[in-house]
Amino acid sequence: MFGLTKKQKRTAISIIISLFLFALSLIIFRFFYDISGDNRLIAKLIPIIVWFGLYIFVGYELIIKGFKNIYNKQLLGEDFLMLVASLGAFGLGIYNLFTSNITEGFEEAVAVVLFYKVGQLFESVATEKSRQSIKELLDICPDTANLINNGESSEVFCEEIKVGDTIAIYPGEKIPLDCTIINGESSIDNKALTGESLPIEVKENSILLSGGINLTGELICKVNKTFSESTATQILELVQNATEKKTKTENFVSKFAKYYTPIVIALALLTAFIPPILFGGLSTWLYRSLSFLVVSCPCALVISVPMTYFVALGKASQKKVLIKGSCYLETLAKAKTFVFDKTGTLTKGEFAIKEILPNSKKDEILRLAYIAEQNSSHPIAKCITDAYKGEQISGYTHTNFAGFGVKAVSDKDEILCGNYALLQANGITPTENKEGAIYLAKNGYYVGLITIEDSIKTEVNGVIGALNKENCKTIMLTGDTFETAKNVSERVGVNDFKANLLPQDKLFEVEKLLAQKQPNDTLCFVGDGINDAPVLTRSDLGVAMGALGSDAAIESADVVLLRDDLQDLLYARNISKRAVKIVKQNVIFSILIKCLILILSFFGITNVWVSIFGDVGVAVLAILNALRV
Repeated sequence: MFGLTKKQKRTAISIIISLFLFALSLIIFRFFYDISGDNRLIAKLIPIIVWFGLYIFVGYELIIKGFKNIYNKQLLGEDFLMLVASLGAFGLGIYNLFTSNITEGFEEAVAVVLFYKVGQLFESVATEKSRQSIKELLDICPDTANLINNGESSEVFCEEIKVGDTIAIYPGEKIPLDCTIINGESSIDNKALTGESLPIEVKENSILLSGGINLTGELICKVNKTFSESTATQILELVQNATEKKTKTENFVSKFAKYYTPIVIALALLTAFIPPILFGGLSTWLYRSLSFLVVSCPCALVISVPMTYFVALGKASQKKVLIKGSCYLETLAKAKTFVFDKTGTLTKGEFAIKEILPNSKKDEILRLAYIAEQNSSHPIAKCITDAYKGEQISGYTHTNFAGFGVKAVSDKDEILCGNYALLQANGITPTENKEGAIYLAKNGYYVGLITIEDSIKTEVNGVIGALNKENCKTIMLTGDTFETAKNVSERVGVNDFKANLLPQDKLFEVEKLLAQKQPNDTLCFVGDGINDAPVLTRSDLGVAMGALGSDAAIESADVVLLRDDLQDLLYARNISKRAVKIVKQNVIFSILIKCLILILSFFGITNVWVSIFGDVGVAVLAILNALRV
């Protein structure tokens, strides 16, 4: 019983005591009543009282719940079926004892509720095990924060803090709200949010996301978002609401149970009363109808299907993959078209110099590019200035031409740094023409060019390769030039690509792909979640990469990969496919076994004990199978 909750331990102890009393009751019955000789009333009443006492002890929760359902006119649940079957078996036992000296009925009545209780314990343990998978996420958000007012700190509930308020975060405390550091330095542990084991260093003007842990220094911060809008709260809502969005299979099971239960009760009544009129043997047919009721309980389906998806959602959240609902597990499992944004998804968004031409003028070209780009904060400009290792150069006036490049002018020199069109506009024709290159000219003469490439993420080739092996269609959409897009597509191995796309163009391309795909296939779009919100929303399934702090991503995407690791997409897909496969196994297995035992029960080939296995046994096997996710 190690690892069980207090309630589960009480249930387990109750079951153990019940099993002991069950065996003791069999001994008491045999002691007080010998079926072949003793027919005294007292010898019959004592075993009945003992069995009924045990029935109440074991099944009081089921009895109370069942009668409540009857009072509330909720007659379609498994509790109602179990109550009717167990009470009917007990009544049949009394009838048999006084009319035919047959003991059949008492043991079965108690066994029905006892093993139903065993099944509920298995369900509870399995559910608790799954809940532990997401417990870490549910603990990331503190209830209070240290509000600074007039220089003094006081502990208040996070809901009371407004945007613009100042809070203090002391070493060892969790970050309560999204905020910006205005004073202090520290190390932050974001493991609970991203799974990243190494702490990050922060200082003044660094942005903090709620849910991280302040490890070393005291921080004074300005609040950026209210408690309800902060990152940790949004993640919690995602996890807590995930089970509300049901799959088609879950909805089918719910509808199935709604119509299935009254049909079963009707068939049980017909079994109990029609054959006796034709063939006689009322007690025999009552017993068969009770067997019919016990095995027909749909708990294996009702429990195992949602549990399988719940386990999958819990395991995914352990990997920092947030899936907004079990319906998206089914969608991801059958996805056949995967569309990827380039920058931030397939590439790091970290640029590096690929080549400098001509090579004989490499140092001069890099020096001129540094002079032109030294005041720019653009990522491409930064990769150029980082590559330059010479002395600092000043004395230039810079003019930026949006979409073309930069002109840097001093007393002696005029430097042009930009695209092919910038040089042509200034009467200079480069001797080389490479799409996407940065061209350099000095004092009216062409000097050379620099080509830039975006670094590919280390895991990308493996992920794209795995999807291609599954015969999935992989497509890259980007706003980059055709040559750049072609280069990246060849390096990562996607089947196709589209270049020079504006955000609205990406949406148009996705619309075209949606129109072309097969009706049973689904299209999955994977983007960084900031600029791709419209496409994430329009796709059959939107997956946002590394979307911490991005409201657009969390709201628009169906799946959020918090670790910014594309391998987590494969993990989510594999666990989705496994969950769907296990659900199908449980549905087919449960229905086949129940139908078989129903037929055998009708013809009297099996008894209530086999029916108990058909209900509780199948449910337990389905639950254990669900845990294999």
